[in-house]
Amino acid sequence: MSGSMQLPAMWRDDEQAPNRLVIGIGEMVVTTERGSRISTHAVGSCIAVCICDPHAGVAGMLHFLLPEASINPDRASAHPAAFADTGIPLLFQKAYGLGLVKQRAVVKLVGGADMAQTSGAFNTGRRNLLAARNLLWRNGVFITAEDVGGTGARTVHMAVDDGRLQVLSGHSQKEL
Repeated sequence: MSGSMQLPAMWRDDEQAPNRLVIGIGEMVVTTERGSRISTHAVGSCIAVCICDPHAGVAGMLHFLLPEASINPDRASAHPAAFADTGIPLLFQKAYGLGLVKQRAVVKLVGGADMAQTSGAFNTGRRNLLAARNLLWRNGVFITAEDVGGTGARTVHMAVDDGRLQVLSGHSQKEL
């Protein structure tokens, strides 16, 4: 972002902000802490799954790395949030435990970039996106918004109160 662009106070990247929950790759958080925000950085071929039920005051974010736990069962056992097929169900289970209702859930996906910028054999970003969409669809969960694909990494900030997302990529920003 250019130095002249001023972000609203809730989006300023204040490392000392007491209501800022930061997750890394292969991590997740679910909270009912009003006024806080959840952030994650370096969402490239990974996917950030962001869920919110504003009525219940529940929000959560998962930053998964790979589509299927079968790729590395030992890692999946120790870190289920690293994989779509184990992390997404865990995210929803924790959110249901805090009052999220599936029919009211606002679900947004960010990431799935082609970081290698090739049409090679791995296509991790595309495979991650397909895994998330398929798992959500099979479970009757509708995706409200997406910022997916491309070739660059993103930073995601989510407001817990209403599920608004700010997505930063390079020198651009957008709100979902």
